[in-house]
Amino acid sequence: MSRIESRLASLGIELPEVCPPVANYVSSTRSGNVVQISGQLSTHAGGGIKGTVGSDCSLADGIIAARFCAINLIAQFKAAAGGDLGRVARVLRLGGYVQAGPEFYEIPSVMNGCSDLIVDVFGEAGKHARSAIGVYRLPFNFAVEVDASIEIVD
Repeated sequence: MSRIESRLASLGIELPEVCPPVANYVSSTRSGNVVQISGQLSTHAGGGIKGTVGSDCSLADGIIAARFCAINLIAQFKAAAGGDLGRVARVLRLGGYVQAGPEFYEIPSVMNGCSDLIVDVFGEAGKHARSAIGVYRLPFNFAVEVDASIEIVD
């Protein structure tokens, strides 16, 4: 078990099966050691968190939704690394999209739900550049979507 897998276990996180793409794209692409991971929604085994943050759901719900995105991203990292999270050398960037209400401005706070978990799991290698953007709508009415760029070593 890698250090990362041990850390996930200590946090009580079990990675889900990766979700296949729902349209004409792939889950990840790789060029050299850099892997781009397609956006992951705020889904989990119980369904996930849907709605507009600041209208249908609270800031706290949005933070949890972003955490679900992080868990789904880590599952995709594992798939992209051939099943070995120990090969993830660095999380380079996260791009976060929050389905935000018209008077909701705490988009960076929502994205901290994802960023905090990534750093908790990967430590120094999890510190990343980031965008946090409020949007009008996300696929299937999910509250948050996050994509990522990572470095994988062979």
